[in-house]
Amino acid sequence: MIRKKEDPIEWLQFELLGNFPELIHGVFLRRGGLSQEAFSSLNFSRSVGDEGAHVSANIEIVKSVLKIPTIVSSKNIHGTQIDFVNSTSLGEIAGSDGLMTDEKGVGLMVKHADCQAIILFDPVRLAIANIHVGWRGNVQEIIQKAVESMVGRFNSRAENLLACISPSLGPTAAEFKNYKEEFPEKFWPFRIGENSFNLWELSKQQLLNAGLLPHHIEIAALCTYSNPQDYFSYRRDKICGRNGTVVCLSV
Repeated sequence: MIRKKEDPIEWLQFELLGNFPELIHGVFLRRGGLSQEAFSSLNFSRSVGDEGAHVSANIEIVKSVLKIPTIVSSKNIHGTQIDFVNSTSLGEIAGSDGLMTDEKGVGLMVKHADCQAIILFDPVRLAIANIHVGWRGNVQEIIQKAVESMVGRFNSRAENLLACISPSLGPTAAEFKNYKEEFPEKFWPFRIGENSFNLWELSKQQLLNAGLLPHHIEIAALCTYSNPQDYFSYRRDKICGRNGTVVCLSV
């Protein structure tokens, strides 16, 4: 991944998406915002106990850095709802774990701490999606639903889609002691060690199952749990902020 900095803000960009001038994106690290204490400092969630004014200011920082007029986010519930949004959509979409649009200048933000944000980009139809994928989302096949939603809404073809998986819980930190009750048996081949799972490879396989091509998938391969200087982690800290991954079609 490519590390970018505009003091005091730092963010990452995927190499797979770097050659598309019609696309703006970033995975924002936790520093450079206004939030305090456990939410220090670039927290994007209003649902974790942070002051709303700080969260609003943090979002404005990202809009300024990326030079985009609008950001719409999803209030995740670990479900499979994928919503189409545009410039009339306001703030945060409740009950949604995925957003998609083909309108320029509308930034899609997924908030995450250990879960994956997965960007989907159709360079042919010029459409994007950003989905929140925790292990419950994997179980419920939200990745398949997101691809189907883009095919249905934008007439996308799965083989044209590019997918990028954000920093998230890495294999050595993804321990599930009750995996036999939580995961279907088809997930068990992704187990490493006694109770740990490679959720990065699991999501990659689900993208492949949905019709994406192997060379159209990039995994950040950065663990949120193991890098406290850069990422919030719910599994590590319990009370914490949320990182933000943003994607937007250029105006």
